Amino acid sequence: MTSASIALERTAAAPKPELGALPEWNLTDLYPGIDSPDVARDLERAESECAAFEAAYKGRLWELAERVDSGDALAEAVRRFEALEDLIGRLISYAGLVYATNTVDSVHGKFYGDVQERITAASSHLLFFTLELNRIDDAALDRAMTNPVLGHYRPWIEDVRKEKPYQLEDRVEQLFHEKSITARTAWNRLFDETMTSLRFEVDGERLALEPTLNFLQDKRAEKRERAAHALAQTFGENLRTFALITNTLAKDKEISDRWRGFSDIADSRHLANRVEREVVDALASAVRNAYPRLSHRYYALKARWFGKDRLPHWDRNAPLPQVETRTIPWNEAQETVLSAYRGFAPSMAEIAERFFVRRWIDAPVRPGKAPGAFSHPTVPSVHPYVMLNYQGKPRDVMTLAHELGHGVHQVLAAPNGALMAPMPLTLAETASVFGEMLTFDALLKQTREPKQRKQMLAAKVEDMINTVVRQIAFYTFERRVHMERKAGELTPERLGQVWLEVQGESLGPAIELREGYETFWTYIPHFVHSPFYVYAYAFGDCLVNSLYAVYERADAGFAKRYLEMLAAGGTKHHSELLKPFGLDALDPDFWDGGLSVIERLISELETMED
Repeated sequence: MTSASIALERTAAAPKPELGALPEWNLTDLYPGIDSPDVARDLERAESECAAFEAAYKGRLWELAERVDSGDALAEAVRRFEALEDLIGRLISYAGLVYATNTVDSVHGKFYGDVQERITAASSHLLFFTLELNRIDDAALDRAMTNPVLGHYRPWIEDVRKEKPYQLEDRVEQLFHEKSITARTAWNRLFDETMTSLRFEVDGERLALEPTLNFLQDKRAEKRERAAHALAQTFGENLRTFALITNTLAKDKEISDRWRGFSDIADSRHLANRVEREVVDALASAVRNAYPRLSHRYYALKARWFGKDRLPHWDRNAPLPQVETRTIPWNEAQETVLSAYRGFAPSMAEIAERFFVRRWIDAPVRPGKAPGAFSHPTVPSVHPYVMLNYQGKPRDVMTLAHELGHGVHQVLAAPNGALMAPMPLTLAETASVFGEMLTFDALLKQTREPKQRKQMLAAKVEDMINTVVRQIAFYTFERRVHMERKAGELTPERLGQVWLEVQGESLGPAIELREGYETFWTYIPHFVHSPFYVYAYAFGDCLVNSLYAVYERADAGFAKRYLEMLAAGGTKHHSELLKPFGLDALDPDFWDGGLSVIERLISELETMED
């Protein structure tokens, strides 16, 4: 038994019998264990081969581009670079996944930190490559790309060229790269380890974050309230630490953006997402203008269902009164999602089924395990891994559908290779949200009992509000924090004030933000790990709403076109991918069309009010 598997066994919490057997990762497809000779061998190979790559090509790319056989020479260089990216990605993916299973385990933490340091040092030998590639004359590079082997990499090369205006002198880039492990990466790790070590006392029981947040969906009002107070108390006790992390990372980003010449605080994210700033601005504006028609309207309706004028913030995601909720066993959740996928495209279900059969999913809640859920693509030469904290709630089934959507997307895109398989975050969320919609639609069609149908529709509306309204509110919060940080640090009190202002605007007058809610910004990991990531969720949800409308009226060829879109990975811009479906994110009416789907569901709920 490997060190990693021992750690998983040692920290496993007692399973809930009603959930059934929950799968845990088998990470041996990456490496047998953290003490495996294979890990040591590949770390040494990464170090030696990265150094050899630098010795072979640094300072020579311009010369290669001028040769008669420039296409062959540059193609060989790109292929070697891609192979190194796959090797490095395999190592850091494994270290990250082992760490996620128990972030408070010192052995896991040391392994993760040591691998990060060695990979950062090794990959510093590769930094020159894209920098020099961008110094090659456009005409010379275009001529070289007439070679079909190098031409295969055209989408990646064109994406690299988009970075050209923001790249710095080689030694500065190397400094930024090497300092990352003692700067942003270190603060990310501090956040993760702090958050997973926190405990929240609810009814005499000390709980981690995930089970405590889960109580906010409990059918007992007093349980929801006590959980909210426990969250606020513990967040409040650690407020200075989270404020320091936030201030430091915002300043770190401001320094980087200033040196690179980005004019807007979110431009680096837009560039990474390959999406135009005006598209994101149009999305954010459309959603904010729709707050009264969406969240304000829905929460006023929900308050009436509870016989109140206003709901305290801990009742925002409460199950509807007088509707029985049940725990959904794992095997039922599995079949629900696979059946929905199968009804759309059998090949999609076949890929998703691999995650269950081959133990590519880690589902139990365990002490020290990272909160939340994700699908990690690892590298194209292996396969993705999905992490959940499954507790049998209906939303957990939707989370499973969401993450498997990511997983299917990552499997389909893998043949594009390590350089072109990764897709921008905006498009990455498309497959996940579409998977949720398939699952929801299949379940709704099977539901005949009026109260259960109402509960399902309400849960879907709340999920959409959380995905669209809440994420744009997060984006607004981030923008305000980063803008204010330019003038100096924000106190914990100021961060809480900005949070309350933004949340009050987005949730509307029917949600009462009680004392303690001003601390709830602290636990959002995207603010720390991926600044301005959050709008990608709203982008994906609105896009899928429009895409799903096309699907509902489309011919039999839709599934084929959709899977081809996923298989493109990062090789095409969003405009190219949406064109076969007659959609255009640059169209001013595009976002309103996606938001209207949420409005229609709220209208249906209003007819069911009595």
